[in-house]
Formats: sequence, structure tokens, C-alpha cells
Amino acid sequence: MSILKGEKKARQQNNRINGFLLIAFLVLGLIGVYYCNELLKGKILGEAASEQGDSIDNMIMWTLVITGIVFVITQILLFWFAFKYQEKEGQAAFYFPHNNKLEVIWTVIPAIALTILVAIGLRHWFAITSEAPKDAMVVEITGKQFNWLIRYPGKDGQLGSKFFKNINDATNPVGQDWDDNLNKDDFMATEMHLVVGKPVKLIIGSRDVVHDVGLSHFRLKMDAVPGIPTTLWFTPKFTTTQMKDKTGNPDFVYEISCDQMCGAGHYSMKANIVVETQQEFDAWVAKQKSQYALAHEAEGSGKPAQPVAPAEPSKDSTQKAVAAL
Repeated sequence: MSILKGEKKARQQNNRINGFLLIAFLVLGLIGVYYCNELLKGKILGEAASEQGDSIDNMIMWTLVITGIVFVITQILLFWFAFKYQEKEGQAAFYFPHNNKLEVIWTVIPAIALTILVAIGLRHWFAITSEAPKDAMVVEITGKQFNWLIRYPGKDGQLGSKFFKNINDATNPVGQDWDDNLNKDDFMATEMHLVVGKPVKLIIGSRDVVHDVGLSHFRLKMDAVPGIPTTLWFTPKFTTTQMKDKTGNPDFVYEISCDQMCGAGHYSMKANIVVETQQEFDAWVAKQKSQYALAHEAEGSGKPAQPVAPAEPSKDSTQKAVAAL
């Protein structure tokens, strides 16, 4: 009946049309992938701004090369087979239920490739989460809805202890223990200052929900988990001034973003990083006042201390967030 009605012929004709369309889609799609790669290559984040970022960029490149080759091969086979083995007169489908050799090949080879990629990734992970060099500076960063709290050790080079019940947004935003002498010279800031070429260890925490310290220019990120401090370390390669010259953007700033959806104000969790010379950093530190002094001045005067305020999100980022909503 399908032959008498012409349905078989119409179906075969549709198959031929779809077969040619699949080949056209394959060719145009691969051209599009290549074009987008050439158009956007090097224009998203630019050169990594940390020594560890160079290795991570290299790992990403090799991952893309390997998966890119597999992608091209599998897509060519997929669309070519759909074209070549379309329904035709005198051509019946071949029943091919199982083949042990093929099963082993397409299981073992991907498993080996993925194991190598995972091992390389773990090597980099263990490197940035290992013990920082002895001369590394230490900076504590604590996430809260919806800003970052940044604390530096004073001249003693050690951060004082904290207790969550001591938290007071007006005078003690991270809950420092004022009976601990190490806290007497710790100070807080609304932006992070780092020294170019000097390793820095970040001690990361959260006051409420899970946040994530995103350092895209340095190719690093780490979750900020309530009650469980996490750490990573890296070495900045370029000052902020050098990056302005490299990018041709006089308004360039290194940014800390929250890479974990943490609530309605997530979009505003941004802080700036200033990478500078040792002399510039020392001059900045000399102007800072310890949180202990600020808190006790406020208690003595009966007036609340000025809380560490979140960095205001730029008008552009706020508009983008509103537009996205």
C-alpha cells in the first residue's frame, strides 16, 4: 500500500534531501567552529597573570587539542554515516549486535586519555593547594552575602584567631579574638593588595553560605566554605599598571568574583586586586590602621566603628545584572 500511495518514494526522496543537508551542516558547522576560534582566540582573558596560570593555560590548550581532534573525527563519522547509509533500493541494514575488539578499543583508549588529563589536572591542583613557600605573604579573604572581607596580618606576619560568636559587623566583621595578641596589628581592607613576583597564600572562608573566590586573570578559583578554611597560593606576574599597558585599557583592574550562585545579590560580590611593587605595597600598609584599634576607638567614643564596606559594583556590571534578570 505504501508503494501504491507513493509513500516509499517520498520517504526515500526526503532521506536524500536530509542526507545532503546533514553534509552541508557538517561542513558549515566545522567552518563556523574554526572561524569562532580564530575570531575569539586570545580575546577573552588574555595572558595569564600568574606563574601558575601559565601551566593551567597550557593544560587547557592540550585538553582542547585532544578533545577537539576527537570532536572533529566523531562529527565527520556521524554525519557521513547518516548520509552514506541512508535508505536505498537494494541496500539493507546490516545487523551488527556486538564486537569485543571494538568495545575494548573505544573503552580503553578514551579511558587512558581521560586518565592522563585528570592526572595532569591533579598535579596542578596539588601544586596550588600545597604548602606555600616560606616567604609567601598571607591574606585572609572571607565571603559573606554580599561582599568580601579581606584581612592582613600586621608586622608579626601572623593572623590572629577568630571565633564566630565574636562577629559584629560594626566593629569585628570576621570575629577576631581581641584577647589574642596576634590580632592587635591585623588590619582589614576593601581591596586586596599584592606584591608582583611574590608568592601569596590565600586563606579562604565564609560567614554564611558557600561562596567561591574566582581569580580569572590568575586562572584560579577556590570555594569559600562555612566552617572549613580552604587555601591556595600563587605568584602574580604583572602589576596592575603593566596590565593596563598590555591590555591597552587604562581602566583595567584585577577582579575577585564569586563563582558560586550565593543569593539575590550574587552579582555584586566583586572586589578589586591591586598588584604593585614592594615599595608601593609597603607605603599602602603604612597607611592602614588595625581593626583592633578601630574597634576599641569606637568603644571608647561610644560610636560604632566604620564597618568594612563592600566595594561598590560598577554601574556597567549592575546594569548587566539587571538586564540579565
